[in-house]
Formats: sequence, C-alpha cells, structure tokens
Amino acid sequence: MTSFVENKLQEVDAAKLKQWMEEDKALLIDVREKNEFATEHIPGAKLMPLSHFHPERISNEARRKVVLQCQSGNCSAKVTDKMFLAGLRDITYLKGGLAAWKSAGYPTELNTEEATNIFRQAQIFAGCLVILGIILGAFISPWFLIISGLVGAQLVFAGITDTIALTLLLAKLSYNQPKVKLDDMLV
Repeated sequence: MTSFVENKLQEVDAAKLKQWMEEDKALLIDVREKNEFATEHIPGAKLMPLSHFHPERISNEARRKVVLQCQSGNCSAKVTDKMFLAGLRDITYLKGGLAAWKSAGYPTELNTEEATNIFRQAQIFAGCLVILGIILGAFISPWFLIISGLVGAQLVFAGITDTIALTLLLAKLSYNQPKVKLDDMLV
C-alpha cells in the first residue's frame, strides 16, 4: 500500500496572522521584490523575493507556521507550487496580502522616500522621452513621433493595469537598489 502526503494550501486573515506573530507562532515571508519591501512591509516579515525564491533556504528551527505574503495575495498563492515541490506540505498565505493587513488597521514599517523617488524618476524619464520624440519629429523626421506615441501608450497601459513597466526597469539601476537590512532578508 502506497501512502502519500497531501499538499495543504491554507489562507489566513490579517487578524489571525497578527495573533500568530504576537505569539511567535508564524514565520512571515514577504515574496515581493526588494524595492516594494523597502517601501513598506509588515513588521517582523522576512524578505524572499519571488524572483529569487528558493524554498529550500527557508530555515524554520522554531517550527513556526510558514506564512507567505505579497501585495494582494495572488503571488504568494502562486509560489506555493515551488514549496510543495521542495517537500513543504503545510503552507499558508495571507489572504488579501499587505492590502488586507493595512485595511485591518495593523501597522507597517513605511519608507515613503523610496516609493516617491522611483515614481518621480519614471515621470521625469517619460516626460523627457515625449519631449525628445517631439523635437526629433519636428526637426529630423516625423518618424521620431513614434517615441512619444509609445510613451503615451505605455502610460495608458499603466493606468489600466496598475503596473508601470518603466518603474520596474528603473528599479534595476544600481542607485535605485533599496537598502534592506540583512536581518530582514531570509537567506
């Protein structure tokens, strides 16, 4: 007779997670990227970005419940497949993510300087591209107006999807790498 271990994906609400964290019963892992974590995160959360997520690195000597968290709950629910493949069976994620935590009125560690900076850079860069496209289009070739059109299309796309691809590109630049304390990272 062959036995198998059933994979269990559970969700927890913000109130229960807060209780677990106060009782030191939960290891909260934030799977958002460094710049998002540096901007705002739940106190006590450890960072393991989705882009560098390695479940085998999760050390849980205290045998706390491992809880994954992202911005809305979608990414943390998706990463569970990697955890199941790594042999972890009892996985929980924060339903609604950081947004649900904040909606419940619970505190976060906030650094507005990081967020403002990257969005201002994106606005300045997009504005410069539009001006460059117009100037080159007027004096060199009308084909350069395509630059302004593409920037406009990207801004419309960003507004519809609530994602700004330009900020993702700018975030990769060395001077935009967030300052995350080593003790906040789960390595």
